[in-house]
Amino acid sequence: MSLSYIGQQLNIYVGFFFFVTGLVGNGMNIFIFSSVRTYRTNPSTFYFLIGSIINLIYIIVNLTIRIVSAGFEIDLIDTSLIWCQIRAFIVGSLSPISFTCSCLATIHQFLTTSQNVNLRLCSNIKSAQRIVIIVIIIWCLHGIPVFLFYNIPPITYGCASTNPAYGAYVAVFVSVIICAIPVFVIIVFGYLGYRNIRLTRRLIEQRVDRQMAKMTLIQAILVAISISPSGIYWIYLYITTGVVKDADRIAIENFADIVLVLISYFFYIVCLSYIMLIKIYFFELYF
Repeated sequence: MSLSYIGQQLNIYVGFFFFVTGLVGNGMNIFIFSSVRTYRTNPSTFYFLIGSIINLIYIIVNLTIRIVSAGFEIDLIDTSLIWCQIRAFIVGSLSPISFTCSCLATIHQFLTTSQNVNLRLCSNIKSAQRIVIIVIIIWCLHGIPVFLFYNIPPITYGCASTNPAYGAYVAVFVSVIICAIPVFVIIVFGYLGYRNIRLTRRLIEQRVDRQMAKMTLIQAILVAISISPSGIYWIYLYITTGVVKDADRIAIENFADIVLVLISYFFYIVCLSYIMLIKIYFFELYF
């Protein structure tokens, strides 16, 4: 049984499972956050609402392409220029919007638990709405260059950047902006929020600080496990760009790419729902 066949089966069955799970999970989040007025007017849950919408679009487009390509051998990415550019645009725009929303929700909870009144006043629904609009505009503008630099070269017949400088930027962007920075922000502000709670006597008496410590640790582990390996893999690919690789090494790299991409979907499916539930329970219940 070859790695290529195993990777194909993973794309079909694991991809389909993630597709259904993502539709149900994010769909429920959208329904709950949009139907309950309290959630719509709360900055933290507003960020999660936007993140769930973005994740739903990301899952529908990306996982559909992967499942169709593996199960029906219809390679939309490497044969259709439109799909090639759309997928690149989604990775360059929708992914960072989702990660930014998670980071903003963590920052909001740090502000909400702060003993500084001015910091607490910084977090409100109007500011959150303005920030989200700015974030969406910035990241959508960031994705526009893919329509200029992404193509399907007649020699390689693969969707890729035809501009070496932009290709190098994409590698740095994925490893740093998509992977490293969100993990750093969530860990730092999660810790700061936890520290704020420890300084609040009322919550300490209710033993919420112990639960908050577990929440912060589990959240950081989930985010790190789901997206950090992809960042490391992108750095590896960039470093070995000029290296001549044999068929076995290419097969191993292709299999690793499939596994790491599927692992990254834990953020869009599992992490957001988990983080949403625990944060609402421990923060919105007391603030």
